[in-house]
Amino acid sequence: MILLGKFLKFFFSLVLALVLAGAGLAGAFAMKWAGELPDYRELDSLTLGAETRVFARDGTALGSLIPRIGEQKVSRTLVRLNEVSPFMTAAVISNEDRRFFEHYGLDPIGIGRQVQRIAQGKDVQGGSTLTNQLIKNTLLWDEFGGAVTADRKAKEWMLSVQVERSFTKEEVLQNYLNAIYWGDGGPVELYGVYSAAQAYFGKAPRDLTLAESAYLTVIIPNPAKRYKDFELSYGLMKVLLSRMEQDGWITSQQHQAALAEKVQPKGWKVQYGAPGEVKSAQLVNPKAKELRDVTTNRAPHFTQQVEQELTQLLGRDKVYGSGGLRVYTTLDMNVQNAVEIASREARGLPYGATLGAVIVNPYTGEVLGMIGQKIREGEPVPDWNNAAQGQRQIGSTIKPLLYTVALQSGLRQDHREEDRPVSFPCDTCKGGVYSPQNFEGATTFRNMTIREALDRSLNLVTVRLADRVGLEKFFGKLGELGIPPGDGTGLAAALGAIETTPVNMAAAYAPFVNGGVYYKPRYITKVTTARGEVLYDANTENIKPVRVWSPQVAYLGLDMIRGVVNDLKPEQGGLAGGAKFGEWSVAGKTGTSNGPKDLWFVGTTPLYTGAVWVGKQEGGDMPINSYSGVVNTPIWKRMMEVAHAGKTKTEYQQPPGILFAPHPDQQWMPGVKFAYIDPSYQDAATDVEGQTLPAQGARYRETEWTPSDPNSTELVGLDQRTGKLATEFTPPEQVIMRRINTADLPSYSPDLPGTPAQGQAGQTDPAAASGAATSPAPASSGQ
Repeated sequence: MILLGKFLKFFFSLVLALVLAGAGLAGAFAMKWAGELPDYRELDSLTLGAETRVFARDGTALGSLIPRIGEQKVSRTLVRLNEVSPFMTAAVISNEDRRFFEHYGLDPIGIGRQVQRIAQGKDVQGGSTLTNQLIKNTLLWDEFGGAVTADRKAKEWMLSVQVERSFTKEEVLQNYLNAIYWGDGGPVELYGVYSAAQAYFGKAPRDLTLAESAYLTVIIPNPAKRYKDFELSYGLMKVLLSRMEQDGWITSQQHQAALAEKVQPKGWKVQYGAPGEVKSAQLVNPKAKELRDVTTNRAPHFTQQVEQELTQLLGRDKVYGSGGLRVYTTLDMNVQNAVEIASREARGLPYGATLGAVIVNPYTGEVLGMIGQKIREGEPVPDWNNAAQGQRQIGSTIKPLLYTVALQSGLRQDHREEDRPVSFPCDTCKGGVYSPQNFEGATTFRNMTIREALDRSLNLVTVRLADRVGLEKFFGKLGELGIPPGDGTGLAAALGAIETTPVNMAAAYAPFVNGGVYYKPRYITKVTTARGEVLYDANTENIKPVRVWSPQVAYLGLDMIRGVVNDLKPEQGGLAGGAKFGEWSVAGKTGTSNGPKDLWFVGTTPLYTGAVWVGKQEGGDMPINSYSGVVNTPIWKRMMEVAHAGKTKTEYQQPPGILFAPHPDQQWMPGVKFAYIDPSYQDAATDVEGQTLPAQGARYRETEWTPSDPNSTELVGLDQRTGKLATEFTPPEQVIMRRINTADLPSYSPDLPGTPAQGQAGQTDPAAASGAATSPAPASSGQ
């Protein structure tokens, strides 16, 4: 007995020690897991944040950026519980968590069932509450993905209890419906009931029928398999409908009506017999349920660029992790409308060609409007953005940049070069010689001014000038202007053997009109969280431009491209007169790459700078008679005349120190004058050995002169009855605050004091109303 007593004492002591050790171990793990838990309160920010909304500068909603899970884009538009069909919520509860309203995040019965199955050596099935599933698909997804581990389950249970204590059942259910995975949507993964309803039935969640709700619910556990096997899913639907009736969610009549409903998910052709009987089911188009990867009704190509810039500014985690940002952009709806009209109305495009077009504010670098394709009625606009993604040879649009480098080095517009055949040694060229030709082989055999040579876009003069200026100096300037040449590029670069995008070309031409500074193109003015916390504000970033020309040299370059448009009539050899519109001053340059493959026009007015490219999406030659002066200039003209409609006419702003002289060859350039810099604005320059250079080698002294931005705005009070400026006679309740272009303010002057005249609201500028204030190839032809 004594031995038995000692044994029992030892046994119970051992058991107690094991229990205590187990408890201690469990406690240690619990402490470890608790310390690793994410903040359950982030669930609220995820709810607010799954959708990043994008706005134009006037507050117009452009659409939403699709969030990501890892590298995969997901479609998840958030809805409130009252925006979901009651049948959908009932089906989810009845199928996924019948005791949802009875437990506190953990279902003891479900957990007991899991323990029993483990004891029987079976796989774990069921037992997860809606709260558990919500936690798994949101707070723990980055850590575990879909993997089932002891760590994940423990953390899942601990977080579920915290969530149930802090959120109502309705909030948990709403979050679940917005977060759950519903399958492959093609370019995107489908998350949330809104995406599911759109992808499978083309409906809003509130419009789902009982049968459709049951279908969407039963495919949740394995949407890929169950979508492809309709008969399996239909059988599960009938089971779910019976359960919903048992649980009191639907009546018997509603049950029978749902069985009589002929459910047709997108991509399926299903034939029914008696109620609840499927005679045949055929998957005819698996891609029918695919959704686009950007949800936007306006300016999709612009929004793509916003997404890229946003990622650069804030990082992928901020943009695609929690999301939920409010992004205010540079887009001007009036200018965007102008670009889209020009694309839609573009006529005479070579067969198989498309286009890309952009307008920027040259005084800020803000992109105001963009379209990356030819808009064709009745056809979806392709996603590829030729305005910002398409790297194309720029042809003769590069010539004004070279000519301005020559002017910067001290040459004048009346400097002469020979328009005669010329050859240069070239290691990478056939025969070891580079021998360019003028467009269509036409040569004047004259010693002409570079002003005339640019007007006529003569290649022989241009390559001689490039050789005189020096490629190192020229290429350095191109780098400053955001269009650096590729490695191994030679003199062919002076004729356009460089690839870039329309938006980059517009930015490179902007310094001509803004006093000689380069702004990198930008798309975003302000970013906030859904709660209003400012993450980025361009107004506080102190964005500094890069000075590339002095104001005087910039004006000389502007005068050169203004001459391209205005000096010569078509019958005299003018190439760009078709870009002129109304009474506005226009300057610009055509360009055509060999083939021809790429057609260009890049130009500017005192208000806006823009570029239009035309070519084949996949590359390749267009008809030999395709001319940029015929194809591109009308498109550029159209978008600019619409963009300038209602604007007060302004002129290019001229810096001090500019003089004008008649062109020396009036027989060829009748009536033409050219600009040059007053010698008093020249400083003597010295070469590397300290010797004073002649006047033509002088550098130009930079001044502090800066042109004003005619696109600037002022916040003013308008009388909302007339659209005119409010006066002392305007009742305070009739005053609305709006931002108006400073140049447009005269058109808002009230007619007379006293009784306001009847009329529509005036044209307003929508700035910040929302509060967002390669080896060388013989490249281009001579156009």
